[in-house]
Formats: sequence, C-alpha cells, structure tokens
Amino acid sequence: MASSPGDISTGLFTRYAGNPILSPERWPYTINAVMNAGAAEVDGTTLLLCRVEDRRGLSHLTVARSNDGFSNWVVDPEPLLAPTPGVSAEAWGLEDPRLTWSTELQAWAIAYTSFGPGGPSLSLATTTDFREVTPYGVVRPPEDKNGALLPRQVDGQYILFHRPVTATTHRADVWLSRSADLHSWSPPEPVIAAREGGWWDCARIGIGPPPLETPEGWLLIYHGVRQTVAGALYRAGLALLDLDNPAQVIRRCGEWVLGPSERYELVGDVPGVVFPCGLIHDVDEDRLRLYYGAADTCIGLATASYSKVLDYVLTYGDDG
Repeated sequence: MASSPGDISTGLFTRYAGNPILSPERWPYTINAVMNAGAAEVDGTTLLLCRVEDRRGLSHLTVARSNDGFSNWVVDPEPLLAPTPGVSAEAWGLEDPRLTWSTELQAWAIAYTSFGPGGPSLSLATTTDFREVTPYGVVRPPEDKNGALLPRQVDGQYILFHRPVTATTHRADVWLSRSADLHSWSPPEPVIAAREGGWWDCARIGIGPPPLETPEGWLLIYHGVRQTVAGALYRAGLALLDLDNPAQVIRRCGEWVLGPSERYELVGDVPGVVFPCGLIHDVDEDRLRLYYGAADTCIGLATASYSKVLDYVLTYGDDG
C-alpha cells in the first residue's frame, strides 16, 4: 500500500532523545521558564537566543551556546536584551526572538516582540557577536508580533514577516512588509491565513523561524492554533513561498508535522504547545534542526532530513 501524507508527516521530524535541551533548572540565575528561542551558528557554535520569563512574569532574552547544537549548553550570566527602564513599549517584557543573518547588513538581525500597556509591538536590533546589540526600537506598532526578516533583500527591499491584528478584522494571520532602511515599512501584504473550519490551524497562525531559501522557494515553518474545550493546541506546519514574491504561497501542507505529545510539551505553564522559532540547516548532513518552545516552560529540539522535508512540501502541499 502506498504511503499516505499522514504516514510521512508523522515521522518527518524526530525529537532529540535528550529533550528538553534547556529548562529553568539549567539557568545560572533564578527564572520561571525558558522558551521560544531564535537560533544561529556563529564561529562553529550553535547559539540560541531564548525568551526567559522571570518570577515576576516578565520576559527578557538570554543567550545559550553549544558546540554541537544538542548538548552541554552554556548559558550567559546576564541577558543580551532586557526591557529598558522608562520605555513604555517594553514595560511588560521582550519575547519570542527570531534570528536572521542579513547579507546586506553583514550582521544578525533580531526580530522580537516588545510588550507594553498598548499591547505587543514588533522591534528590531542587530548584532555581529551576540555580545553587544544595536537597537532599532519598535518598527511595527501594537498589535503586532511574530516577526522574522528574510536573509536577503528582494527587489532591493528588506522583507519582514509579521502578524498584525486590527480592531476591525481581529484576524491573526501572516503578513509581510517591505523597507529600504529597516525603519519605514510599507503597509502589510497578506501572505497566509488561518484556515476556515475545524483545521488544526483555524484559530490563528504565526511565522516560526525565518524562512529558509531553497531552490524551490522559501521554506516556511509556521505555528497554527486550534481552540479546543481543553484550551489552545499549538502545532507546526509547512508551506513554500515564491522566491521572487514571498507574499505568494506556492504550496501549503494540510497536516501538521510536529505537535505536542511528550510530557514536557503537554505539562507546563501553557499545556499543549509546540512553538518553533529557531532553525539550523546542516548542509553537509542534509539535516534540519528545529528548536521550539514546549508548554511555555522549556525548549525542545527536533531534527529532519532537509531533502525529505522539501520533497514532502512539493509532493503533498496544495497549490497556494
């Protein structure tokens, strides 16, 4: 019997046996939870910029490093980015970073959520070494979050994926905006929307890691939410965007490829959450490493074959 999409999607990503790779007990200072980390490779070292929630309930961003990207993580003793005193937009914390090496900037771009009394807004900063940062401040006003920058410009403009929510639409979908300078941004353009009906991604969606450039298009891993009687379920799915027009969806897979099933994903501050923010492509090993927040309490790692993931999207994804 031929394999069905479900047979393949179930085994596409494999959880690391040492999960969770980072938990509050590993931190060099007292915290409540660690989650939703952007990922980068710097000088042969895997680096995670983690959202860290303190015991007040406010978040900041701290770096953890590993020589192999799997184990023996060393956590910096102080945050890389923390709320600035007196800045209202950051008063309630900084959340959910995504990391992109920008060809034009020759630096890492950090897109993250700044949370204040007005709601979540989207901020940017850059760094070359993850020791010092240059902040750009808020680039998208509330309500907006889940930001990620493409690694190169398209038609001479930076591309920022984000999730604006307006008082008129109340929709939580993925949009993009364009900019020549990272300060002034074009009006949002729709990219991919939460599906109607009872789908796994029908309540709201948001971008996961920054899209990965492939010969077939931008590989997009996103999170989708379904509201159930037991609460919200967060899972991860796949899509492919056009290289020359990232607002155009080429393929979108119907089934999720990673969802909460392990105890550390089902038990925590927010049960039933798999929330990917970091992705590393090990080219020589044809491997993807996906770093995700689990139950808003710890960080997990899942791996997959890059070529099998791309083939799955091309084979089983619906036309955009």
